[in-house]
Amino acid sequence: MTQSKSKASSKKQAEVQRIIDTLSKAIAQHRLKPGQRLVEAQIVGALNVNRNHVQTALQRLSLQRVVTIEPNRGAFVSQPSAQEAREIFAARRSVERGIVEAISIEKIERHWDIINAHMLGELEVTSGTDRQAIVGKLSDYHRLLADICDNTVLKEIFDNLMVRSSLIVSLYQRNDVPTCQHNEHKKVLDALRLGDNDLAVKVMLEHLNNLEAELVLDDNQGLDIDLASALKDI
Repeated sequence: MTQSKSKASSKKQAEVQRIIDTLSKAIAQHRLKPGQRLVEAQIVGALNVNRNHVQTALQRLSLQRVVTIEPNRGAFVSQPSAQEAREIFAARRSVERGIVEAISIEKIERHWDIINAHMLGELEVTSGTDRQAIVGKLSDYHRLLADICDNTVLKEIFDNLMVRSSLIVSLYQRNDVPTCQHNEHKKVLDALRLGDNDLAVKVMLEHLNNLEAELVLDDNQGLDIDLASALKDI
């Protein structure tokens, strides 16, 4: 009996985590916009999951401030304020400084094939006009560095900050500018390959400052989109 309960619990946790990961990814890829209503029945249908598990996942995302749950109205993708946007970028500067400081030459060389493949893909995508693909690929660069630094605690904090950053970009970024710059990414890597972490940190902080400067923190907009389409193929 105990073993059966344990298996059922593990299965539930796995499904809840899959729902969390899917919704987080949809937000990070700008498939779901700030203010979008997250209808439980639609999530159940799109992901073929248990409704109770959807509720649990939404509650956990609410604790992470990625989702807002309003009594008698339901769950919505959070709409961070301009002040929260500034605070998120301040936190990112601290966390990404730690990430870059933790990346040694040995870690760079060990992961170089993956890094190089990403940078080639990034160059290709940024030469196109698909804004959603560009945003996704450039954001993946920051996630890649977080993976390479090999610090689980920093990675967990960073993952939440990146999802919330995606909401901020959706709300406040000018539509005519990219989320990041490929050449700035390359400069960070060049410094890390030389073992110059101080320079890498300096370039990364300048990069994040530039990213924040692209935000128009008085322009709050929302967009209603189809939830099933947003969650498809994630």
